[in-house]
This record gives sequence, structure tokens and C-alpha cells, in this order.
Amino acid sequence: MGTISKELSAKIKSLPDNEKIELVDSILMQLDKPDPEIDRIWAEEAKKRWKTYKAGKVETVSYEQVMKKHSAR
Repeated sequence: MGTISKELSAKIKSLPDNEKIELVDSILMQLDKPDPEIDRIWAEEAKKRWKTYKAGKVETVSYEQVMKKHSAR
């Protein structure tokens, strides 16, 4: 760790938990930038899945079945 990193680390350790959370949230928001290409690909995939569902080409599972399966864990 470089000098700046050590200084930052020491400052961060001294922060109250709520301020650490705000800092982490701020950093993540800066890193999580939208990617139009990924959004386009997901939109196409969602349309494809919806058409397949509406055409009856996919086996579905009821809400009750899903909840029963996952509540058993």
C-alpha cells in the first residue's frame, strides 16, 4: 500500500460506521456507470423471453411452487 493509501485507510478507519457506508455508496455509484450496449442486449433478451413465454414455448412454474421450494431451505 502506498503512502496515500495508508493515509486514506487510517482516515477511513476513524470514521463512524454511517460515514463509512456513505463513502462506500459514493464510490460504488461512481464505478457503476450505465452501459448502453449492455442495456440494449438485456432489452433484446427480455423481448425474446416474453415472446417465447406468450407463445407457450416455455414451461412455467407457479408462484406457490417457487415459494415452497425456496422456503424449504
